[in-house]
Amino acid sequence: MINKLKIVEEESDETAYWLEIFVESGLIPQEQVVDIHKETNEILAMTVASIKTLRNRKS
Repeated sequence: MINKLKIVEEESDETAYWLEIFVESGLIPQEQVVDIHKETNEILAMTVASIKTLRNRKS
C-alpha cells in the first residue's frame, strides 16, 4: 500500500511542478491554475500524511 501511495505522491508533486512551469513560461495565466494547484497540494499533503500513518502503524 505504501508503494502505491508513493506513486501518488510522485505524480502529484510532478503535476504541481508542471503547473508552475506553465505559469512561469507564460503559457497559462496563474489565475487559471490557482484552484488546480491548490487541490494538487491538498492531495499531496493527504498522501504524505497517509504514508506517515501507515509507516507508524507498521513499526
